[in-house]
Amino acid sequence: MDSSLKLICSGVAITLTFVAFVPYIRSIFAEATKPHIFSWIIWGTTTSIVFFAQLEAEGGIGAWPIGVSGFVAAFIALLAFIKRSDASITKMDWVFFLSALASLPFWYFTSNPLWAVVVLTIVDLLGFGPTIRKAYDFPHQENMAFFLLFMARNIFALLALENYSLATLLFPLSVGIACLFLLVMVGYRRRIVHTE
Repeated sequence: MDSSLKLICSGVAITLTFVAFVPYIRSIFAEATKPHIFSWIIWGTTTSIVFFAQLEAEGGIGAWPIGVSGFVAAFIALLAFIKRSDASITKMDWVFFLSALASLPFWYFTSNPLWAVVVLTIVDLLGFGPTIRKAYDFPHQENMAFFLLFMARNIFALLALENYSLATLLFPLSVGIACLFLLVMVGYRRRIVHTE
């Protein structure tokens, strides 16, 4: 794929990031969406670090959507804290959160961007734990359009990468698959909860 097409894919991915996040943030202010603070702290931290690791692994303009997403995810974590969005923090949520935070220092000790991305991808996927647990119990409190757009964003971020390697592919591919899983699970739970 030539560089102008990769730039277009990166632009589409960044646009989809904002198209997903703006309504999601509005729904937080309207109290229709109640993000889990632990998930968003993890996602903001790991996504920002993966952005720098992807740049080091020569991901180029394909890394830009990940950087934008990291910044906005940190903002959503702040909103979740300010609005006290989720009061249903469980012991299992603490396990996911502390496991994710405990894993973060490992990326620092690896001078190789691949190992940093592997560790951070695992940590980021752990961040889905509290959201999946909450969405299972309260499927109508999650915004499915957001996760659908986010999955599409990751597809375009993958297409925009200037260098394809495990270090550049692993994170957006894994997050895209996790979004797909969450969408399927929430859709299923909404039908079940609706009929109960």
